[in-house]
Amino acid sequence: ANSEGQPGPQNYGRSHADGANMLADALKPFGGVVMWRAFVYDNNIKEDRAKQAYNEFTPLDGMFRGNVLVQVKNGPIDFQPREPFHPLFGAMPKTPLMMEFQITQEYLGFSTHLVYLGVLFKEVLAADTYAQGAGSIVAKIIDGSLEGHAISGIAGVANTGTDRNWTGHLFGQANWYAYGRLAWNHELSTEAIAEEWIRATLSNDAGVVQSVKKMMMASREHTVNYMTPLGLHHIMGWDHHYGPAPWIKDKHRDDWTSVYYHRADSNGIGFDRTATGSDAVSQYYLSVMKKIASPATCPEEYLLWFHHLPWDYRMKSGKTLWEELCYRYYAGVEGVREMQSAWNKLRGKIDEENFQHVQMMLGIQEKEAVWWRNACVLYFQTFSRRSIPAELEKPQQTLQYYQELSFPFAPK
Repeated sequence: ANSEGQPGPQNYGRSHADGANMLADALKPFGGVVMWRAFVYDNNIKEDRAKQAYNEFTPLDGMFRGNVLVQVKNGPIDFQPREPFHPLFGAMPKTPLMMEFQITQEYLGFSTHLVYLGVLFKEVLAADTYAQGAGSIVAKIIDGSLEGHAISGIAGVANTGTDRNWTGHLFGQANWYAYGRLAWNHELSTEAIAEEWIRATLSNDAGVVQSVKKMMMASREHTVNYMTPLGLHHIMGWDHHYGPAPWIKDKHRDDWTSVYYHRADSNGIGFDRTATGSDAVSQYYLSVMKKIASPATCPEEYLLWFHHLPWDYRMKSGKTLWEELCYRYYAGVEGVREMQSAWNKLRGKIDEENFQHVQMMLGIQEKEAVWWRNACVLYFQTFSRRSIPAELEKPQQTLQYYQELSFPFAPK
């Protein structure tokens, strides 16, 4: 309600709590609950999109009926390959919050990329909010144990469809499975869940299990590297979110463009969310805020989410930011090629139909990873004005070639 142009209680001078409570009162005699989404942002409010849900909902803490859960996405933007945990987790102790994950891969290559999301889910569930000191992890907030709530919940945007294997990509099943297992027991390891799925789906052979599990556990990081390394986010194709398009600008909403998020210019790249920028860091508890507010202590996987830094900023590896960005993009492609090599060695050890299916999908993923890498590196190079490191293979096409690619029939 009241998000992305949709109506809601605010159209009638009421709050999210008023809207949720109206429904909650109607459902209470029947034992019903209301799950009210906190995915709200308004382009007419000139505030960092990442801050808006927190700003709207924290003043309402304690105003919701007892049979209302507020449903919060895992991160403050929208199901990106990697986001920091949403600052609402831990910020509404009087209100049961439930998690919203995305099982389908809207921003992760659709159903043609092998990306094991159990790693993403667990990363968020295990994130420490410090809401009540160390150990106040997101999982304990949404299961109700940290704040003493009687009702709890978790939601997933499903990836099942009309394909015979339900999910298009065979390994999409593993994401559906991992979501279900973690929903009931967030203490399970992603490795254990992956092994369960492999044994149930592909083989009980120890060598096959270990090889496939290694692929799965590395796949999400490979994808982050060839799409949005170092905290970059929301640089996908306009509207359909398929493929790279960091050049998207001049649309009717700034917060639906790529340049809004990466803010690359001749001086550097990244979104300044510190006190000198949007100050989104202040929405986190002090222990977290202190860590992410300084480039020196901010985990590098979130660096450009919270900071706008010079192209020559020195990274922990000793490389400049520009060099590190290039190497991350190239490492993502190499990771997919490693998965291809590992999978090809399994021929004859698993069902041939499944083998050929995944082999074909990995071929598509490798081509699209190269597309992502080339398009993004060439585009950001127009701002950095620095060479791609000499030892890295050069893009096969020009930036103009990638910018002119069109996908009129991409699903939305």
